[in-house]
Amino acid sequence: MFSGFYQNKRVFLTGHTGFKGSWMSEWLLALGAEVHGYALDPQPHEILYGQLGLTSRLASDTRADLSDRAALENAFREAQPDLVFHLAAQPLVRLSYDIPVETFATNVMGTAHMLDVVRLSDHACSVVCITTDKCYENREWLHAYREEDAMGGYDPYSASKGAAELVISSYRRSFFPTGGRVRLASARAGNVIGGGDWALDRIVPDCIRALRNNQVIPVRNKIATRPWQHVLEPLGGYLTLGAALASSPASSLNSAFNFGPELTSNRTVAQLVQELLQHIPGEWTDASDPNAVHEASKLNLAIDKAFHLLQWQPVWDFQQTIAHTAAWYLGEAEGKSPHDLTLQQIEHYQTSAQQAGLPWAR
Repeated sequence: MFSGFYQNKRVFLTGHTGFKGSWMSEWLLALGAEVHGYALDPQPHEILYGQLGLTSRLASDTRADLSDRAALENAFREAQPDLVFHLAAQPLVRLSYDIPVETFATNVMGTAHMLDVVRLSDHACSVVCITTDKCYENREWLHAYREEDAMGGYDPYSASKGAAELVISSYRRSFFPTGGRVRLASARAGNVIGGGDWALDRIVPDCIRALRNNQVIPVRNKIATRPWQHVLEPLGGYLTLGAALASSPASSLNSAFNFGPELTSNRTVAQLVQELLQHIPGEWTDASDPNAVHEASKLNLAIDKAFHLLQWQPVWDFQQTIAHTAAWYLGEAEGKSPHDLTLQQIEHYQTSAQQAGLPWAR
């Protein structure tokens, strides 16, 4: 995979204890990378990292906040990475209404701290900062947002990610010129689902918890449309971008990239829940609250740039995405190894990409 690029590469991965970070760690290890993690301890309900037994398999596992400059500098210096994937974040929209200052501190200043550690080091590396599809000034348009569209954000989470993109752009233009020792790109993706997500206040984990407790699923925003994608889709995009960035001096790669599904995967929350119930029987109810905090109702991403510059495109359609997500949770409930389930899905995804003729999977 990826022409063997990640074999023996030293990778500094922030946010490695989270949902996406755990999947990313597992995939990088499967690719033969040496992974150095930097993150806070996972919340008690976020058990995937522990389920995968990752700590014993990483080259280093630093537990500290991004605001701890000494810890971050030490971890980066000891890792001496070839690549940095910056995933650490406060990732929840509704939680950002409760802790707005902490959200901005982590998502904006945390990104600045990471990039400043790179700036102050004399170490050459490639950096991919992960933000979100919600970084755009969302005007509830039907058409898809492109990388050149304006940053913005109604809620603190979205605004913090838009601001993080401005920080990334500033560091790129101010400190990391084309042809220099550091290459810097950002990756925008969101509405990621997949097995092992146990986050609070996310639709799929909420569904799984309700179904396991024989409860009716409460759906708070049934008509909201999102570009749903399996967690392996954006991770494959990040890995493709990281390999390309490190291998080519092209200035076009030192920029932002969207990673989203095909348009047919833009579905409502109600459609997502109904499709999930095809695999795990149960019921749902409309729990809409007219006094609820604002959440965007429409959001689509244009992925032309990733296709043309990286030859990347999504692999699994909406039905496959839901089927694989449900299969992971069903297998875990039956007592199957979460590590085996995760690795099997990575292998299945790679096989699907090979069959689709994608360059990174040849």
